[in-house]
Amino acid sequence: MADKILVKKYSNRRLYNTEKSAYITLQEMGQLIKKGHQIQVIDAETNEDVTAYILTQIILEEARQKNILLPTQVLHLIIQYGDNLLEEFFKNYFQQIINTYLTYKNSMDQQFRRWIDLGRNWSEMAQMTLTRMPPFSPLEQDEDDSSGGKEKPK
Repeated sequence: MADKILVKKYSNRRLYNTEKSAYITLQEMGQLIKKGHQIQVIDAETNEDVTAYILTQIILEEARQKNILLPTQVLHLIIQYGDNLLEEFFKNYFQQIINTYLTYKNSMDQQFRRWIDLGRNWSEMAQMTLTRMPPFSPLEQDEDDSSGGKEKPK
């Protein structure tokens, strides 16, 4: 896998994957990113890096298909505070929050898998134990002793 796939954006809004020498859609770019590829998008005329703009388009297109990206209250705050507050938040904290969430989610998924495996192992061990144990038999009483083993008071 290449470090970065270079994509050129032409004025007719077409995107060209220079690695595959073929045009690519936003959806296909999203699939490449989901597979772990890094993408850099350069405007073919100005050589300006427009990666952030194109990645935002991919996110918005996926949100449009699912009919939600962020709650409307958050979108209002983004518009209200604009670049000042949000730029600092996204640069300094957002990536850390996402990474922490993904680490926590991964550890919880692993723990849950361990619990499931433990449950399977427990069931197998219990079944093996039960098959090896003889069935319960009633307590035997002496024929002479009808009192159930208790001595009669004299």
